[in-house]
Parts: sequence; C-alpha cells; structure tokens
Amino acid sequence: MKVAVFGAGGRMGREVCLAVASQDDMELVCAVDPAYAGRLLRDIVPGLHTDLVIASSPEEADLEGIQAAVDFTVAPEARKNVAYCLERGIHCVVGTTGLVPEDLEMFDRLAGERGLGCIVAPNFSVGAVLLMELCRVVARFMDSCEIIELHHPGKKDAPSGTALSTASKILQEWNRAPEESLEGPRGMNRGGIHLHSVRLPGLVAHQEVIFGGQGQTLTLRHDSYDRTSFMPGVLLALRKVSQVKGLLLGIEKLMGF
Repeated sequence: MKVAVFGAGGRMGREVCLAVASQDDMELVCAVDPAYAGRLLRDIVPGLHTDLVIASSPEEADLEGIQAAVDFTVAPEARKNVAYCLERGIHCVVGTTGLVPEDLEMFDRLAGERGLGCIVAPNFSVGAVLLMELCRVVARFMDSCEIIELHHPGKKDAPSGTALSTASKILQEWNRAPEESLEGPRGMNRGGIHLHSVRLPGLVAHQEVIFGGQGQTLTLRHDSYDRTSFMPGVLLALRKVSQVKGLLLGIEKLMGF
C-alpha cells in the first residue's frame, strides 16, 4: 500500500511516517506539510531513511499511485486535504480534531460517490477506545459522571475530541440529549456531564472518567505517555480503510465493537 502523510512534520505526523515506513506491506511515498515545504523528510524525522522532499500542499504533491492518505493537521487544512484526496480516488484516515458536522457530511458524500473509505477517529489509541467502550458498560448501572481530560499545552481544542466522544457514548446509554453549556469552573456541561480540560507541559494524552452512585464511585483512566501509542490504531485503520464505504467514525468497529 502506497501512503501519503499530511502534517508530516508535526508531532503525530512524524510518528505516522516512522510507523508506515517500518511496515512490510506499506510504502511512504508522499509527505505534505507547509511548515517544512522543500526540506528533506529525513531531516525532520530522525531515524527515517528516505529521499522524500516535503510538499507544501496537496496540489504540489505527487499523489500518483497513492492508495491511502493519513491526515494529522488542523481542521481548515484537513478539510481541504481530505476532499482533494477523495476526489482523486484516495482512501483517507483522519486524526485531525476540530472538524464540524458539515465536514463529515462532505467526506461521507465524496467517499460514498466514489466507493472509497474515509475513517475519522477522535483517538487512535486502542486503550482509549477500550476506555470509551467500558464507559458504555458502566453507564448502564451508574447515572452520574464527570470527565477530566489532560493534554500537552499545544493541543488546540478543548474539550478534546475523545472527551466529547466519551460523553456522547455515555449519553446514548442514558438516552439523554447532548445539549452543551458553559458553567465556569465546572467546565463544559454536555447533557449533564461536566468535562474538564487540563493543559500542562509533561502531559501527552490522558483521560479520567469518574462515575458516582449511591455510596460509591468508579474511576476509569487511560494514559498515553508517548505518541507511539496511537500508531497501532493508525496502522489498523490504514489496513482496513479499503473495506469501508463512505465515512466511518472511530476505530471501534475495526476492533470488533
């Protein structure tokens, strides 16, 4: 499988480049990142042996023969990158957060019209997905919870996409609408679930969900200490994306949930 990486010079993009290049069934053939345009990818990603030059945009990249693209950029760039790739018959795996429903509808339409797959996931960590699925189980027995998500200071969105997705899954079990409101120090209130965001140096990606019931609490927590923790999920999505038709949100179904 020939793969392109958008956002190749970013923290996640660099890990994706290394992960793809290390696979026997994948070949990294294109890297795009306007912040590093014109530079050799190996100078940006230590340990990567390649002569690839980073392109500034999808229009300037050589996408000939590419079967799948991975996007870890920011929402305005991802909106353009994914649409450009889908229009040219390239499957897409997207880890960019901050996308709005209109973006997802466009991806679904473009992919569906061309018989392509587009996987958009708030979190590619297998452990984080397991945490969300465990929250579904707990929510059947406990009807109150709060979510604390902790990330590095460079994360642009708050609450995180994973926290919002976790809250949505719990609310589905409670059959409760996900209305949102802001309540000062209690953080965002989504359907009665308070979401708290922490941004500090030293953190990567962490989430704690505290359920409360009569005379008891139950706490579920997941910690990603290194961005390599997301790579098994990204590689799984790349290997499965050609079997998807249209838009697939999350990697839960790929894991059998």
